[in-house]
Amino acid sequence: MAHAVPTRGTATQAPTGAPGGPGTRDRTTTPDVFGPRAHRMAKWAVPVGIGLVYGYWAASISRRGGPITGWNVLFGFLTVLAFVVLFAVVRAVAERLPREGHAALWAAFAGCALGFLYSRSGVAVFTSVVVSLLLAAAVFASLFYRYYTHEDAQGHRRVD
Repeated sequence: MAHAVPTRGTATQAPTGAPGGPGTRDRTTTPDVFGPRAHRMAKWAVPVGIGLVYGYWAASISRRGGPITGWNVLFGFLTVLAFVVLFAVVRAVAERLPREGHAALWAAFAGCALGFLYSRSGVAVFTSVVVSLLLAAAVFASLFYRYYTHEDAQGHRRVD
């Protein structure tokens, strides 16, 4: 006997006689595999991990192939600190904005982050600004599309 496979966004119920009985659990989205503790840890572990890579990258650009010095290490850790703090601020503020502002804030953050790294390499300021604006435009377009397709007409975010 063939049964229809539940699709995403439809409610399913346990059949009569099944463990839990009918109506004990309606599931309209995919299950959350990780618990609240894992989500709290990831909320800070991901920005710190990305920040460490970003800080190492900035420090390696600024030393220009020379030896690693204490000032270079200090610069790298201060860059990590600034990146993580700004990431946390952008994440906290962006959640409260409509989709246009949300996408624009993340685009500005990404453009500034790339512009800072690119300017450390010694290129002209104009080149650094153009590359940053190109990245910011691409980030804005992709995030706006994502937020636009994951919200209803009133701007309420759907959980997928």
